[in-house]
Amino acid sequence: MSKKIRILVGKPGLDGHDRGAKVVAAALRDAGMEVIYTGLHQTCESIVEAAIQEDVDVIGLSILSGAHMTIFPRVLELLRKKRASSIIVIGGGIIPADDMKKLENKGVKKLFGPGTPTGDIISWIQSAVAGEHKVIPSRKKAVKRSVRSKRRTVAKKRKKSKR
Repeated sequence: MSKKIRILVGKPGLDGHDRGAKVVAAALRDAGMEVIYTGLHQTCESIVEAAIQEDVDVIGLSILSGAHMTIFPRVLELLRKKRASSIIVIGGGIIPADDMKKLENKGVKKLFGPGTPTGDIISWIQSAVAGEHKVIPSRKKAVKRSVRSKRRTVAKKRKKSKR
């Protein structure tokens, strides 16, 4: 049995309209994903903290307030600081195309506009998480490289001490 995709759906900032986020969250749940909905008026910090505590694969942010150029970069920054940048960040809402490109260049993996079929969102998340799972072994490789490097350092110190 494969692991269920875990996604946190958040409504950051002062935006008080959550119907779209709830529709998407229900569709994701119906597609077999575990969905954690944080509710309205969340801070970037609380969203990132909840995502880490819940061990999610994806954070989906719904932003209609126009604060997307502040909120998305802040969430990405907090994930990097918490060493959780492997969590995929996606979003939706009223975001101009130029801003979408800028945010994707900053690290947001995908932004969905109004009217995007929920099936498209589900398919994208499933394929993205499958791709991310392929990346996870590289962390193990990095750890192995680190261990090998430490062993070499210890071996060099031993050689020096024998001289």
